[in-house]
Amino acid sequence: MEKGEASNSTTEQDSDETQSTTHHHLTLPPGLTQDEFDELSPFVSEFHTYKLGPGQCSTLLAQRVDAPVQTVWSVVRRFDKPQTYKHFIKSCTVKENFTMTVGCTREVNVISGLPAETSTERLDMLDDDRRVTGFSITGGEHRLRNYRSVTSVHGFERDGKIWTVVLESYVVDVPEGNTEDDTRLFADTVVKLNLHKLATVTEGIARDGDGKSHGF
Repeated sequence: MEKGEASNSTTEQDSDETQSTTHHHLTLPPGLTQDEFDELSPFVSEFHTYKLGPGQCSTLLAQRVDAPVQTVWSVVRRFDKPQTYKHFIKSCTVKENFTMTVGCTREVNVISGLPAETSTERLDMLDDDRRVTGFSITGGEHRLRNYRSVTSVHGFERDGKIWTVVLESYVVDVPEGNTEDDTRLFADTVVKLNLHKLATVTEGIARDGDGKSHGF
């Protein structure tokens, strides 16, 4: 065995030992019933589990929406129109002849008053069959370094009632000079506000019967 090979193996082992795995599938997020979460736990394990390195944190958040799953997914999947339900986005631009496929990017301008100005984001996942999408932040002026997020949309129908549960999780670096609690509080607040607006927007679309007035 070459010395370099031994060294690489040791480095990989050290890296594995410094990582931990999230356990979001074991903790009921606020806003869900235990029955709902029990049904969704396999999806959490598959799509919302992360390897955390030193100085990283992660959260899973949930939102119940009184609208059909197809309506909610039609908004969430639009990587090119995050401003439809994301509070703090002033504008979003994509390249000419944009095609919404894994690897495409968007340039986001953030409203004033936040510790951010711009964000370059990459679409990492888009599964229309299972209604799962994810993106990562790859550049820009902001405090969310190495931010990755996954959102999954799940339909429920019981006792004649139809509703949707949206799960969104993320992993992000804790900035130097900040605590893990500070970082999680900031990111959680933004995601919660976005999910609440998503519920408001999609419930409105469901009541209207179409999305024409909402720019779809």
